[in-house]
Amino acid sequence: MTVISAERRGNFLGLVERYLQKTGYRVEAMNKDVEFPAIYARSADGYTVSLRFGGEGQAFLRADTPCVEESEVAESTTQATAPTYEGMEHIPRPNIRSPFWSAGAP
Repeated sequence: MTVISAERRGNFLGLVERYLQKTGYRVEAMNKDVEFPAIYARSADGYTVSLRFGGEGQAFLRADTPCVEESEVAESTTQATAPTYEGMEHIPRPNIRSPFWSAGAP
């Protein structure tokens, strides 16, 4: 996971906001906190997307669909290629530094 510095989080959210608006999403709320900013958007047909920042610059993207009928989902037929963190109390923090997104200057 890439570290996104506090100085770059606003840039990152701005890119996401412009993309969401360009693709028909309406921004419903924004949290402009320097350390933990977030954006929440909704499409005309009820899909929602949020992008929030947690500790140490970790970004969390969440997408929700409108009401659907619940159905069973088959177990995966292949093994995970990345850690699943099952049974772990803490999910690891971001540990990859990008020359741009991890930089301290905007």
